[in-house]
Amino acid sequence: MDPFKRGRMTWIKPSFLWMMYRCGWATKTDQERVLAIDITREGFEEALSRACLSHFDRTRFATAEEWRAAVRSSPVRVQWDPERDLNLNPLPHRAIQIGLSGPAVEQYVENWISEIRDVTPLAREVHAAMAAGSPDTAASLLPEERVYPLPAALAERIA
Repeated sequence: MDPFKRGRMTWIKPSFLWMMYRCGWATKTDQERVLAIDITREGFEEALSRACLSHFDRTRFATAEEWRAAVRSSPVRVQWDPERDLNLNPLPHRAIQIGLSGPAVEQYVENWISEIRDVTPLAREVHAAMAAGSPDTAASLLPEERVYPLPAALAERIA
């Protein structure tokens, strides 16, 4: 497997179950390892302050071309995808995905990361509990996730 490449878009996916959906419980080819990466609050908010939504929103941009220009000039992309349940089915609320490129990747690697943990064993343990028909056990193993309070201006920017 190739080492981490700073030249490609790197995605921050704060939702454990969305990540399990994406990597198939750490079973998909080239996605057999799952890392939990803690970043500083300052870094997280810096990324969001530079973000552009991944979809055209006519309440923010007069034209699709104006939006495309903003996407091209922004080193951070935000998209909202359906959150997932323990069966990896979509839920009615959304989970944020934050794509970093160019200078944002450099900042992420050099300044924002505070800890990296391999959570592959946890992914496999939760998956095994689900496969064994024990959703309560699986749910008890999930990492705690909380709503992340943001300053109003940042929350509006990424909504």
